[in-house]
Amino acid sequence: MSGSTRLAKRLKSLDVFRGMAIAGMILVNTPGSWDHIYPPLEHAEWDGFTPTDLVFPAFLFISGVAMAFSLAKYLTDNNRPTGNVYARIARRCLLLFALGLMLNSANLLLGLQKNLRILGVLQRIAIAYFFGAIAVLNLPRRALWLGSAFLLLYYWWAVTSIPVPGFGSGNLTLEGNLVGYIDRTLLGQQFMYKQAPFDPEGLFSTLPAIVTVIAGYLTGDYLRRAPIKSSTSVNLLLFGLGSLVIGYLWGNIFPVNKQLWTSSYVLVSAGWSLLLLAACYEAIEVRKIEKWGFPFEVMGANAIFLFVASGLVTRMFYVLKVGAGEKAPSLYAWIYENGFVPWAGELNGSLLFAIATVALWWLVLYGMYRKGWFFKV
Repeated sequence: MSGSTRLAKRLKSLDVFRGMAIAGMILVNTPGSWDHIYPPLEHAEWDGFTPTDLVFPAFLFISGVAMAFSLAKYLTDNNRPTGNVYARIARRCLLLFALGLMLNSANLLLGLQKNLRILGVLQRIAIAYFFGAIAVLNLPRRALWLGSAFLLLYYWWAVTSIPVPGFGSGNLTLEGNLVGYIDRTLLGQQFMYKQAPFDPEGLFSTLPAIVTVIAGYLTGDYLRRAPIKSSTSVNLLLFGLGSLVIGYLWGNIFPVNKQLWTSSYVLVSAGWSLLLLAACYEAIEVRKIEKWGFPFEVMGANAIFLFVASGLVTRMFYVLKVGAGEKAPSLYAWIYENGFVPWAGELNGSLLFAIATVALWWLVLYGMYRKGWFFKV
């Protein structure tokens, strides 16, 4: 096996990495209290990078890696895409976008938000995946590298050079940045996140997010052809370190910022994704140390289902009340305050609440895994 390549076979290490990402997403999205969170489990307030800021771009990166394997079967011998691949891509992306819009609609219907937000996490995945897939099906690898570099440089130039009415050029504040201005102009502030002047999953900032997908694809394309050896893991490691160095250096003049999805943030998040994937690949594919990854593999096998289902259940727990009256606590708050705070305290109880949520969802997904139930988009 050491000299074989993976032209069509799934990478178990990628499923494990996906499971780690979705477990991290549930962990940071369901604290017992948003007022009591350990700093590494919070997003950077604006500029900066925390472990939590890796979760979302890791999903995009992983979708790109998987794309290298899933789209290979739709290419002819001369690397021309077959006719039905575009319909499949469009169907997948439309479904992802619709699921994200459904979650946003649930916020509106349940009274958790006063406006219908158009964009969101799943919507960004859908848009970035769509344009990333079109690019990889029609451009050679060299063009993908050059095109990605161009997009990151263009985004840097645009955000720092194009003036925003009332704020001027180069304004990277929450209210004055170009990204928010474009979204307010094209979408309307009434359809943005909490009707704020800026949407963290806005339209213009999805442009560099496409590069995150393409970076994943180039990684998957390499793994598809590379021998299953430690040298392959080392190459992933070196690329990851290189991406981190360039990203953090770039961050001195174009700050690492998740909400703006800055070019430096693309490189930093891709670098950390490469390092984690290298570790998973070396342990699982090369050394065949697989048992540790099984719990994450279970979660990764139904990642989209988990994201949607946990989102809906959490929303319901926010709305359902325990007791009568206006001051009756939500079921979510009641469980936290009565089941975790008395014996663990507010901060640790909040963390343990999130861990318990991950564990409960794992049991659900394990049952689905045993029965062979996989929700595919």
